[in-house]
Amino acid sequence: MTGTLVQWLAGPGEAIQSGQTILVLEAMKMEHEILASCDGQLDHTFFASGETVEEGEALFTWSPSTILAPTSSSLESEVAPFEEAQGRPPTSLRADLQQLNVRLGFTLDENRPNAVAKRRERGQRTARENIAQLCDPKSFMEYGALTVAAQRSRRSLNDLIVNTPADGMITGVATINAHHFGKEHSSCAVLAYDATVLAGTQGAMNHNKTDRLLDVALQHRLPVVLFAEGGGGRPGDVDQVMVAGLHITTFSKFASLSGEVPVIGIVSGRCFAGNAALLGCCDVIIATANSNIGMGGPAMVEGGGLGVFAPEDIGPTDVQTSNGVIDCLVADEPEAIEIAKRYLGFTQGSLTTWQVPDQTLLREAIPENRLRSYDVRKLISGLVDFDSGLELRPLFGKGILTYFARIEGQPIGLMANNTVHLGGAIDADAADKAARFMQVCESYHLPVISLVDTPGFMVGPDIEKKAQVRHVSRMFVTAAKLTVPFLSVVLRKGYGLGAMAMAAGGFHSPLFSVSWPTGEFGAMGLEGAVKLGFKKELDAQPEGALRDGLQAKLLATYYERGQATNMATMLEIDAVIDPADTRSWLIRGLQAGLQQSASRLSVTATGRRFIDTW
Repeated sequence: MTGTLVQWLAGPGEAIQSGQTILVLEAMKMEHEILASCDGQLDHTFFASGETVEEGEALFTWSPSTILAPTSSSLESEVAPFEEAQGRPPTSLRADLQQLNVRLGFTLDENRPNAVAKRRERGQRTARENIAQLCDPKSFMEYGALTVAAQRSRRSLNDLIVNTPADGMITGVATINAHHFGKEHSSCAVLAYDATVLAGTQGAMNHNKTDRLLDVALQHRLPVVLFAEGGGGRPGDVDQVMVAGLHITTFSKFASLSGEVPVIGIVSGRCFAGNAALLGCCDVIIATANSNIGMGGPAMVEGGGLGVFAPEDIGPTDVQTSNGVIDCLVADEPEAIEIAKRYLGFTQGSLTTWQVPDQTLLREAIPENRLRSYDVRKLISGLVDFDSGLELRPLFGKGILTYFARIEGQPIGLMANNTVHLGGAIDADAADKAARFMQVCESYHLPVISLVDTPGFMVGPDIEKKAQVRHVSRMFVTAAKLTVPFLSVVLRKGYGLGAMAMAAGGFHSPLFSVSWPTGEFGAMGLEGAVKLGFKKELDAQPEGALRDGLQAKLLATYYERGQATNMATMLEIDAVIDPADTRSWLIRGLQAGLQQSASRLSVTATGRRFIDTW
């Protein structure tokens, strides 16, 4: 190359050792050392320092003291081992690397004892401890660890390095559950607000780091796990030039992940304002018992003239579980992380091993008394792979239970009517819960299995005050757009529009609709159908034994007509099956449905979707 001779490090007549630098050339702001390839003596130099040397010109002549053996390539040469060439023992570190390690040390928990002690006082762990449990060992690659708060104009850099490490937001990419699903299916983006740094508030650099990782997650379609503890916006970042900061893109970027990749939110402790807004965008919210979640913390509430409250008064978990904000309530952070890993696993693929519960027990799962309620949770645990079920929002919309589970290792979504609550009737909350659950299953490409036992939609003046008409119709609209397989199993009651909604809009909408022998069907509840359809005949009989006898006779006729076997003869359902064969039916249906679904996805471009936050 053409360059400038910077410096001679040896002169004519001087003995040279192999590997010694003879001179230094500069080209394009880079310095290049010219090394001796063997021992020898420098004889004559052709250029002085500062002169320009053209490509191909001779720099010096010299006399080697040994004869070099011919090589297969002119580019090959004998060089000393790397460590020896650096003139440094392999265990020592150069100054710049030592400086980096010192700087990174300020982010580590072991060098922040006071911050760790405060977390222990609150019965909590640090953000880095939680990340370590979540991610596979040594897989977390941190982005932006050297960031500090945007407060250099009011605080020294050393102060910021010590007290605002990573600007209170730890971001990176890691693998999660790779031992189950392989590294190619386990990469995830992880974001964790660090409550030990400025109360986990959202600062300028903090937002920039978040945006950067969200771009990576969306571009590479990585699931996102968010630890959301913190207090929202931070007014103390004075280095940035802005008025209100309402132009920042963090919230729109985070929201754009919905329906594109799984988004899991974890919260322990206080989560208010901007942190809560991000948490609310998540597909699932996993919260510890000591959590408080609210769109405004105590300062914002007081500032709005709404009163003075302690943080513990705002959005406690008993409120946020019963109203549906929290999907999974757990005892502490270790359990929250295990639930998050388990939830994420349902989106990562199938397992190769499983245990099958005794399927013959399902034959006794439904009481012989058709009016007796029963524990459908116990039935579900006996149907799916052993210990594979994860219930979502158990204390909200109690009339319908929603689960992620597995059948022969295949992840599924499962919803079931709960006869213990309103006899299994579907109210507004249950309909909202089911509709959103179907959206989640569609986003994750999980088949939906519906276990039907409902007298229909809840009716009456009080329920209509809750916009029942709009809420329950969400089930029809959502199911009509599903592309994932939908399989329906009627356990007992299949009445009216509610049963149709549980069957994706009607019993001919699912891939199959089958019933257990206990199944009974009708356009409405049998008792109501008799009273309404035969009111004139019943009123013609005097009150007492005659009227009661006629009603019982009509009811028996309706029950006989609506039995599952009679429904099957009219092809209104596909089959009546032995409860012990339910898994076999589901397995074959899943195989057929997933093959069809994969084929459809391969040839059809689906439009952009999102998951309702509610």
